[in-house]
Amino acid sequence: MIKTIYGTKDILPFEISKWVFLENMVREYFKRFNYKEIRTPVFEETILFSRGIGESTDIVSKEMYTFLDRSNTSITLKPEMTASVVRSVLEHSLDKQQILSKLFYISPMFRQERPQAGRLRQFHQFGAEAIGVNSPLLDAEMIVLSYQILKQIGLQKLTVKINSLGTPEERSKYKDSLKTYLEIHLSSLSEDSKKRFYTNILRIFDSKDGGDIEVMKNAPLLIDHLGTGSTEQFETVKSILSELNIPLEVDPKLVRGLDYYTHTTFEILSESVGAQSALLGGGRYDLLAEQIGDRRVPGVGFAAGLERILLACENEKLFAPESDKIDLYLIRLDKELLVEVGLIANRLRAEGLIVEFDYADRSVKAQMREANKLNSSHSLFIGGEEYKDGKLLLKNMNDGDQVVINKDEIHKILNVIKG
Repeated sequence: MIKTIYGTKDILPFEISKWVFLENMVREYFKRFNYKEIRTPVFEETILFSRGIGESTDIVSKEMYTFLDRSNTSITLKPEMTASVVRSVLEHSLDKQQILSKLFYISPMFRQERPQAGRLRQFHQFGAEAIGVNSPLLDAEMIVLSYQILKQIGLQKLTVKINSLGTPEERSKYKDSLKTYLEIHLSSLSEDSKKRFYTNILRIFDSKDGGDIEVMKNAPLLIDHLGTGSTEQFETVKSILSELNIPLEVDPKLVRGLDYYTHTTFEILSESVGAQSALLGGGRYDLLAEQIGDRRVPGVGFAAGLERILLACENEKLFAPESDKIDLYLIRLDKELLVEVGLIANRLRAEGLIVEFDYADRSVKAQMREANKLNSSHSLFIGGEEYKDGKLLLKNMNDGDQVVINKDEIHKILNVIKG
């Protein structure tokens, strides 16, 4: 028995309606903010991610699905979308065609990490990128956009956390201060954090190890090492969000696992998904384009996990999308009318109706059960004496009302069903 690969999942027909509901809502909100959809290949050259995300990150060092293709090129299934979008903007010179590119995506991603609630090895994200302008208004817009989507879905138990990572120069000086502090406590850190001390020291703030958390309680904070320009930019973003009534919690220990972030960084968390509570995260990345391309182009964006959001919705008992329905089920009363039923079904489908019928030569009773199972609004009985007289019987499955339709006026069925 061949089964799905560990860490992957089939999304079955009875689950799809929730996915479509969420995706449609996301598309509607992106449209309101004038973001245009972009789709990039599911795999890219490995160097895009190793250079853009950073060699020392967990994603690049531990989690990427990387392989050599037949031309001996190193290929990686995309573990995140921002680098791909920026690559596309640079490659197609979108930044030269207009001052600001506002883009969104809904796409699968791939990371070989330990599967957890709401996060598999193939997972799905939606997100937005605004590329071309360095403005605190855009930083604020990303947070407003992402928060409004989650609130529109109906999620209530949300926390918006925000921090500033400053400039690379400010971060470099801060890392020296952090190293000085941690050198004294190095023996108390977990093995993972000891490695991060040398490779990606800021990520020690992300550790869930009890000993690490205790050590980091008194660690110096990056927010206290920001220069005047970074502080003013951060205060402007907070002020805009306050005016728009976005509830904020400044978290000086909030860092991002990707090297390309600068200045504003944020997460929105939910109490409804357990320990892995971040539904989305993002921030500004003004240096990414220069790292992967030939010019500096500022950008800001966010990415949200669809599976984790759907899990939060399930735990909060939110939206129950309208169950799938069909307009019409054709009940065949005479076995020899199979071809005729098929022809009628296709004529009505061409008129825009959702139509189904029995392909398996089952009894009338079994066909009626199937019509109910498919939640059909109407049934059309084809056969018997009525059919010989050129008549078809249309039944409303909700109230039981019946209408006789002439066989040569089948178009009238559309008027009855659609009102």
